[in-house]
Amino acid sequence: MTEKRPPDYRLIVFRLIVVAAFGLLAAQMLRLQIAQGAMYRKLADENRFREVAIPAPRGVIYDRQGRLLVRNVPSFKVTITPAYLPNDEPALQAIYAHLAARLNIPVSSSEQANLSGGPAQPGIKELVARGANAPYRPVVIKENVDRQTALILEEELARLPGVAVELEPVREYTTGPLTAALLGVMTKIPEDNPNTPENETEFYIARGYDPATDRVGVSGLEAMLEDVLRGVKGHKIVEEDVLGHELRTVGLPQPPTPGDSVILTLDLDLQQIAEDALRRGMEKVGQKLGHPIKSGAVVILNPQTGELLASVSLPTYDNNLFSRGISREDLQRLNEDPYRPLINHVISGQYPPGSTFKIVTAAAGLEEGVITRYTAIYDPGRIVVYNQPFVCWKASGHGAVDIVRALAVSCDVFFYEVGGGYPPNHFPGLGIDRLAAYAQAFGFGAPTGIGLPGEAAGLIPTEKWKRLTYSELWTLGDSYNAAIGQGFVTVTPLQLANAYAALANGGTLYQPQIVREIRRDGQTIQGFTPKVIRRLPVSEENLAIIRQGLREAVASPGGTAWLAHLPDVAVAAKTGTAEFCDDVAVKEGFCQNGKHLPIHAWFAAFAPYENPEVVVVVFLYNGGQGSESAAPIAAEILRAYFERGTEDGGK
Repeated sequence: MTEKRPPDYRLIVFRLIVVAAFGLLAAQMLRLQIAQGAMYRKLADENRFREVAIPAPRGVIYDRQGRLLVRNVPSFKVTITPAYLPNDEPALQAIYAHLAARLNIPVSSSEQANLSGGPAQPGIKELVARGANAPYRPVVIKENVDRQTALILEEELARLPGVAVELEPVREYTTGPLTAALLGVMTKIPEDNPNTPENETEFYIARGYDPATDRVGVSGLEAMLEDVLRGVKGHKIVEEDVLGHELRTVGLPQPPTPGDSVILTLDLDLQQIAEDALRRGMEKVGQKLGHPIKSGAVVILNPQTGELLASVSLPTYDNNLFSRGISREDLQRLNEDPYRPLINHVISGQYPPGSTFKIVTAAAGLEEGVITRYTAIYDPGRIVVYNQPFVCWKASGHGAVDIVRALAVSCDVFFYEVGGGYPPNHFPGLGIDRLAAYAQAFGFGAPTGIGLPGEAAGLIPTEKWKRLTYSELWTLGDSYNAAIGQGFVTVTPLQLANAYAALANGGTLYQPQIVREIRRDGQTIQGFTPKVIRRLPVSEENLAIIRQGLREAVASPGGTAWLAHLPDVAVAAKTGTAEFCDDVAVKEGFCQNGKHLPIHAWFAAFAPYENPEVVVVVFLYNGGQGSESAAPIAAEILRAYFERGTEDGGK
């Protein structure tokens, strides 16, 4: 009889454990694949698939004749997506070292500082660290990589997890320095500045920008037309491998919408003519005066429409430097130049206008009845009021002159008395408040509204302004200075050109415009329409008297603008010479303890006199007398303008 063996409880327990383990595994598999399967499939897809933005081609810019000024050209950049970098520190450092050697950039800023001995730009480590908060967003390591290096890196990507070589469009400014001040530049989105009231990065993100990769217009037309030029990004879903490299596009991508194209009112030929004339004139004046002329401006307007035909600001710069990634040395050089090449002096430079401002005093005096066409004021060369002498530029004086002759010979004493009165003769004059009101009507003291960023307002002083600014009372001498465009009065070259355009066209102050057309898909979606700011509060009869004075400044004996005479075209013009000392003059040593002020040259002209179609304003910083220095430049521009003939009916 077989003896019954007792059960092996250890084996039973083991079997139960095995069954339970398999049961738990089965339950977990059911939970993962059925209960939570959808969630994990989504997470897996998120690791495998990624939405990628497709940059929108930025709109291009043309001059009024359809000549290309700004276009997009292909360029390579290298990026790193932090999420795909290896966790192994030696492997990570090997990638950094390889990129640093291949791209000639430092691994870290401390390494660069040790090599150069000075402040350093961020290295690869610092750039990647900035993207830590958004690990799946590519961080740009280097832009404008040459084609050969980009192709080599493309072949090495299999052993460089997280690294990508991307093709991107960059701006190319075909005319470079010739139009840089007007067209402006694009740069990376500015980093947050704690001193500004708003978070700049968040502002751009809310508008669809990627601060890590996108650029934005920061000056000139690139900034003014940012919303017009930028377009709308497209999107695509891509499948990536474990290294973060793109394998394929999933589904149909949403294509980007290109930015609109812009046609300017600018005439490129006239722009070149104006810059060449200004450069030649600055060189000649510098040789004559014995010191270089380093800054100047030219503005050319169509007085019948307000179209800006040319705008030259010197010194200038090459905005292609910013497109390709400007070096620290170049940027430092531009920023430290006392003549501010990065500033558009046509709209941002604020200078006393000198005698070119006398058209305002003349208009106010005639319209307010302070003088008539035939009122004569005697100029002995100087007048003394309250024991203070006020001199005319002509020491011997001009004798008895009326308004037309006073404009022609630029008689200071005449305009002193019209602007501020002459107490010894009980002649009342305008006073600063009435003079300021007419100056503002001509567009001075406020931006013209052209829309370019950085436009200055200039200054038209009043009694209240001086009291609030200096805690001082307004004096008769202040009125005298203001009447001849000196003292506290400042204007921009564009403001002066616009005021002369209003005088030339019979009294309509237009808003200057630089955009002629905006086009989308070859169709015009916005055309040019002249924009009227206001009518001058001056009668046509009185405007005609002032225009006659400017014509005689060119055509009559003794006229200060005779150098602008052209044999076949009647030119009307006004010279201006302003004495002032600003921060640039102080740095350059032009101001001698306040006793000697540098002299700056102005010239404003329009032609033809009978039916004006062009206004030209020239300014030379530290350029001497306007009649001698600026007038020949304006004459050269006008001569070239009329000799070349009408190209499109609008010049």
